[in-house]
Amino acid sequence: MTATVNLNLFTGYSVGAHNPTVLSHLQFADDIIRIGVKNWANVPALRVVQVLFENMSRLKVNYQKSSLFGISIEDLWLLEAASILSCKVGHFPFMYLGLPIGGDHRRLTFWDSVIHRLKYRLSEWKSRNLSHGDRLILLKYVLSSLPLYTLSFSELPQV
Repeated sequence: MTATVNLNLFTGYSVGAHNPTVLSHLQFADDIIRIGVKNWANVPALRVVQVLFENMSRLKVNYQKSSLFGISIEDLWLLEAASILSCKVGHFPFMYLGLPIGGDHRRLTFWDSVIHRLKYRLSEWKSRNLSHGDRLILLKYVLSSLPLYTLSFSELPQV
């Protein structure tokens, strides 16, 4: 991705007014988000990057799990681009690394995934033989970190 940006084959998204930083991708373990402007030149460039990755690494891109998202982009354009990239069109909000992306943290539905994870962890611990002290430690350190992790990516309200 860096080479395609440096060779002007892919146009990433510029962030910042003075001395902007160009974002083209974010990676964590086996997850990747590619970020770019809407133009038809970016679509085949992404396809080439996918094919090169598969050929060089001998790994396969899971196109069933791959999605194309657009902000203020027509559905028809997204459908055509997704067809070329062999993926589906995704919709906001979506989950990435356990975080809802594109959701409004002021709405109760934004927190549904966090509540679901808390309930899951509690039910998992209930089935184990844990002492009272062990349960307090889990509550204090694990359960409190889940909402804090989500909040750390939210914009603070203006005071």
